[in-house]
Amino acid sequence: MSLIKQLWLTIVVLLLLAFGGSLFIGVTSSRHYMQQEVQIKNADNANALALTMSQLDKDPVTVGLLIAAQFDTGHYRLIELRDPQGEVIENREGSEAVEGAPGWFVDLVRFEVPPGQAVVQDGWRQYGTLSVATHHSFAYQSLWRSTLELLGWFALAGVISLALAAWIVRTIRRPLRAVVAQARDIGNRRFTTSPEPRTRELKEVVQAMNQLSGSVRDMLGRESERLDVLRQRLQHDAVTGVLNREAFLGQLTVMLESSGARASGSLALVRLARLGEVSERLGHADTDHLLRALGQELEQLGKVSGGGIAGRLGGGDFALLVPNRVDLQGIGQELTQRLDVLHKQEERINLGLPSSLIAYSQEDKPAALLASLDGALATAENRGDLAQLIAEGAQRLPLFNSHADWRQALQEALQAGVYLGRFPVLDTNGKLLHLECPSRLRLKGEWRPAGVFMPWVSRLDLDTTLDMAIAREAVKEISRHGKPLGINLSPASVCDSRFVLDLRNLIHSHRDAAEKLWLEVPEAMVIHDLESFRSLCRELQPFGCKLGLEHVGREFRRISDLQDLGLSYLKIDASLVKGVDRSPEQQTILRGMATLCHSIGILAIAEGVDSLQEAELLYELGMDGVTGPGIRQHDRPAG
Repeated sequence: MSLIKQLWLTIVVLLLLAFGGSLFIGVTSSRHYMQQEVQIKNADNANALALTMSQLDKDPVTVGLLIAAQFDTGHYRLIELRDPQGEVIENREGSEAVEGAPGWFVDLVRFEVPPGQAVVQDGWRQYGTLSVATHHSFAYQSLWRSTLELLGWFALAGVISLALAAWIVRTIRRPLRAVVAQARDIGNRRFTTSPEPRTRELKEVVQAMNQLSGSVRDMLGRESERLDVLRQRLQHDAVTGVLNREAFLGQLTVMLESSGARASGSLALVRLARLGEVSERLGHADTDHLLRALGQELEQLGKVSGGGIAGRLGGGDFALLVPNRVDLQGIGQELTQRLDVLHKQEERINLGLPSSLIAYSQEDKPAALLASLDGALATAENRGDLAQLIAEGAQRLPLFNSHADWRQALQEALQAGVYLGRFPVLDTNGKLLHLECPSRLRLKGEWRPAGVFMPWVSRLDLDTTLDMAIAREAVKEISRHGKPLGINLSPASVCDSRFVLDLRNLIHSHRDAAEKLWLEVPEAMVIHDLESFRSLCRELQPFGCKLGLEHVGREFRRISDLQDLGLSYLKIDASLVKGVDRSPEQQTILRGMATLCHSIGILAIAEGVDSLQEAELLYELGMDGVTGPGIRQHDRPAG
């Protein structure tokens, strides 16, 4: 039995005991009082009638008329006159029926009152003995009315008492529920905090649990910071703080091999010209400061452009990778503005900051892209300090030539329906966790990958339309085949409250498919708009959907901020996974990330796995699942 039920039972029993005892004592006292009153009345009536009869002639007719008159004018049950030998001289008896009170009540409180007796004299001798018994109806009626009044007051007092008890129980239950919910969260390794109640005992419990949650959160924060320091040391340039050459080229390769929205975008190359001369004029420290400022400007431009990545390729050469954005003119203008600010800030020397840009897509090779950029950059360097050129990439005919054509084609393709790809995510036993389902749209007679159309989907504000079409298709597929499917949601959709409501209604109408639906959003989106993602989690988690983050890596240090969201999984970015068998540092980072994920009840899944041997090592490091070009659904890990 629950504590609340025990409390309610105790309150009800106490009320019943108190009211029952009070009612019993009240009725018993009233019965005793009325019984005494009736007994006194019997004696008084007997004495008064006997005195009257003693003063009259003892003619039987006169005596009989007097007794009859007295009996008829009062409420008597019995008037009887007996001679000294006990023989009845005159007798009058009334009905025993009691009106105005129920029979069971009369039987329960029946009065035991003896008749009043008095001696009737005839001169100096005793004429007889008179017995008078008053009828008890009025006493029963009076006692019944007083009992009803007591019951009414007790009922009113009971209702008031129960209302007060309900209020007290509610004030206790509310913090108790919060404590229970917090305990369950901690059991599920979600270290939340609860407001402190006013009740001292509960307040102490909540304070202790909040202290536990805070300690674990601090521990997670410290551990994630330590892992981020290792990652920074492995992947970032020590002088500028941006990605080093190897890490940046790894990110570029991962994106070109991706089948999602990251497979197309823009790539820029920026050079701090005449680096040797700059270092000689400004000194080593100021030159490092200038390189750091240039790297930070590129990194900020990448962030405002949506998930962009900056890296230092060596010397004064920097690169900027902006996925899912191919408007080179717009990116070029923003880049030139930032470089112009740096150019104007340095007054001691005339800085050369030429740049070149190129659009990339899934079919391109990193070496060819960088070669084209480098050639264009060399030309731009000869044209001026802030010269900029757009390099020519592989010759690809555009699918459509204008915004209007793209809009019409995308709308028609969305109406026709999307196709979902199938890429397995396997657990440590080789069993299917879910199928990753990147979208495809039929454009110009062919199913095109997301890298082809996503930049235009974003540019034409069709993100929510596409994501809703994907969600409908995923729910339909789950209902049809019963396999768990994972789909991506764009940042624009997650931030759109109308989309979140429509998605919630869709899942509500297909509750049977909800538990097999895996929804994931990019890590960068959650870090920069946590409240929107929190709202999405709040709306969808009651249906059993599994929510997670993809491409996790650069912001892993902030995992402690996400532990109360109820995330189901994290997908570790392929840039941290590729080459793990050759890098002890990567192995240390991945093992620590897996351990932290497990400490808060989140699955750790590795992206971009190229082989079963790599998958085996990742499982040994603690990964719960793997996915990538080297993973097929019916494969099993070696060993």
